[in-house]
Amino acid sequence: MRGRVLVVAGSDSGGGAGIQADIKTISMLDAYAATAITALTAQNTEGVFGVLPTPPEFIRRQIEVVLEDIGADVIKTGMLHDAAVIEAIVAVLQDRAAGIPVVVDPVMVAKGGARLIEPDAIDALKRLLIARAEIVTPNLSEAEILCSATIRNIVEMRAAGESLLALGCRAVLVKGGHLSGKTVPDVLVTASGNRIWKSPRIATRHTHGTGCTLASAIAAGLAQGLGVEGAVDRARNYVQRAIAGAPGLGRGHGPLDHAHPLRAGIGA
Repeated sequence: MRGRVLVVAGSDSGGGAGIQADIKTISMLDAYAATAITALTAQNTEGVFGVLPTPPEFIRRQIEVVLEDIGADVIKTGMLHDAAVIEAIVAVLQDRAAGIPVVVDPVMVAKGGARLIEPDAIDALKRLLIARAEIVTPNLSEAEILCSATIRNIVEMRAAGESLLALGCRAVLVKGGHLSGKTVPDVLVTASGNRIWKSPRIATRHTHGTGCTLASAIAAGLAQGLGVEGAVDRARNYVQRAIAGAPGLGRGHGPLDHAHPLRAGIGA
């Protein structure tokens, strides 16, 4: 089964993150990507230099026409900059996609430090969207904001995952890339328990779009019938190889090598 993923997220003019990374990732994993763009950004590897939001009613219309014609097996959300956008998306999901699993990447801050969500939208994100998610994929900074807690180790990552799970979602993957050390831990928390992955840290500044890429790879896996653990397993492997093969573009946080499956075999 190829799998259809509808991505609701912002556009990255530099091509390393956002909708561009989502489409590349989903396509390279042999699933089909459709999109609803929530905002245009003027950005490159050095930062975000402007954001042009899409009106909420037009975001809703993009979602509606895709679902009416192409349909979706999984919906993945990324940059949702304010409460009105989140409310519009949740409303259309309730009306048109109540049974479709949702992967929520709670994008809040860009690699260069630019805030990508209004502070008053965080409550709406937690209450309306995370509460209905199949899986939520926060990095440490995002998990700290969502949980109002400091996270310094795996024990605290697990506690953050359990706190977010209590909001109503079915799974939480807390990503540990921002911890120090020679390995990168990720903690998956579900109602049935938790699992920890550890990978060698790759010394590089070219990590722009890793969060978008991982969440989209998970969404592709779920759309293709993989369970949550299987989807996370394959997604982590894909991202590790994409980081290792990063082309070294730009003066700042450069993009990943999303096309590496073309050289190593789909899903390898």
